[in-house]
Amino acid sequence: MIVDDSLSMRKLIKKVIELSGFDVEEFLEAANGREALQLLEDHWVDLVLCDIHMPEMDGLELLRQMRQEEVLGRIPVIMISTDGRKEVLKEAQELGAKGYVKKPFSPEKIRETMDRVMGEEYARGADR
Repeated sequence: MIVDDSLSMRKLIKKVIELSGFDVEEFLEAANGREALQLLEDHWVDLVLCDIHMPEMDGLELLRQMRQEEVLGRIPVIMISTDGRKEVLKEAQELGAKGYVKKPFSPEKIRETMDRVMGEEYARGADR
């Protein structure tokens, strides 16, 4: 799932993921955290790629809400943002973000971060 208030940024992230060679069956998109939570009520996703600054519900609040739910709290989240302030990144990490990619980004950076995060999730699942 791609969560970003900019339609053009969601399209760009989708295209970059496709170019990176990552195998994705379906992309879900949301313009803010509230829309993302609504989609997550009816759809399972393997990964959420989320902007930090959005109207209605930002990415940090989305993380807070997801972590309050047992099932949603297990979905890995990668933050993708122009905001690279240490205090914001620390808060995202404390809320459970598994990775961070700074905008602008390359297909390689997206692929590398997704491989790392999804690899960690796969390994954790194998241990259960």
